[in-house]
Amino acid sequence: MNAPVTSTNLSQGMQRQLQIYFAGMQGIKPQLPVSYEALEQKAREVMKPEVFAYVAGSAGAETTTHNNIAAFNKWQIVPRMLGDVSKRSMEIELFGKKLPSPVLLGPVGVLSIAHPEAEVAVARAAKAMNVPQVVSTVSSKTIEEIAATHGDHSHWFQLYWGSNNDFTRSIIQRAEKAGYSAIVVTLDTRIFAWRERDIQNAYLPFLVGEGLANYISDPAFMAAVGNTEDKMKMMMEFAYCFSNASSTWKDVEIIRNCTKLPVILKGIQHPVDAKKAIDHGADGIIVSNHGGRQLDGAVGALDMLNTIAGAVGDKTTILFDSGIRRGADVFKAMALGAKAVLVARPYVYALALAGEEGVKQIIGNLLADIELTLGLAGCTGWQDVTTEMLLKAE
Repeated sequence: MNAPVTSTNLSQGMQRQLQIYFAGMQGIKPQLPVSYEALEQKAREVMKPEVFAYVAGSAGAETTTHNNIAAFNKWQIVPRMLGDVSKRSMEIELFGKKLPSPVLLGPVGVLSIAHPEAEVAVARAAKAMNVPQVVSTVSSKTIEEIAATHGDHSHWFQLYWGSNNDFTRSIIQRAEKAGYSAIVVTLDTRIFAWRERDIQNAYLPFLVGEGLANYISDPAFMAAVGNTEDKMKMMMEFAYCFSNASSTWKDVEIIRNCTKLPVILKGIQHPVDAKKAIDHGADGIIVSNHGGRQLDGAVGALDMLNTIAGAVGDKTTILFDSGIRRGADVFKAMALGAKAVLVARPYVYALALAGEEGVKQIIGNLLADIELTLGLAGCTGWQDVTTEMLLKAE
């Protein structure tokens, strides 16, 4: 008699597979496309054209996005055989907290354009799947409402660091009070990029009031606009709060001095910048090019990860995003020096297609893929995953 499908006799990945196959015997197939490419195509069919373009698009000719994918393809996994991989763990530790996997949901703003429940639906899914959510400054729901959904479950706050330091201090204080456990400061969006798809559609969701929940609920922001509901004044102040082309490394102390939470600088793509981040008080960095959304023609983010890890990997915590789609991508990023990864566009498409349940499905599939990849490569945990497990294609 076959043993039941339980966590005591089958790995997470195998359980996920068998659940799907057993459902298939009842004529039930996965609700969402399993491959990223098919998921994106299905989202294209369902989402409004301008909304899909906003999510899927990148800067300029979108060369950087293509470079991100090419960077992953340059590295090939070299599996090892006949080690005992019957017990495998994806567990990691980040800033003193143990997490069951190295996956975080990256910050994506204005999620109301994808689904009316927006970030709250994502929060419920993240909590159910035990994956931290990094909440954007330009979320469609307030950070307090999202945090209330998480409760004690891990959630981080991402800051778009603009010119209004009163707003910066206020929003960080709100995040601390609401129970966020880290502050992620995005460095690569001090200027709006030239995004051809959005410009062709003449579409920027902020201008129609999307993604402003944290601004219009903030006392410092409202004081700056004179506590008026004048939409033009609000938009002008939003632009001022959102971007800051004059900030320098020294200004990082403004953020460092107003929080005791870990401060993680996102958008690092050069080892010298990684060293400067440490020198100016950052607790961690995220190697990222914003998924190609900011600078066209930039280097693939993964191409810089190993170099940066070699320069500062023993001095700080390195995370990675920009192009994570499958378990093999996570494996490669971890082998090249990341301690965790962020995934973004896949869960946005899943949210648009099936709300909370869609996000849970996509997270579950990714975690299963990662866990199986570990075993198939001959590893029992991340301590086994090093650059020696990879071969760089000529």
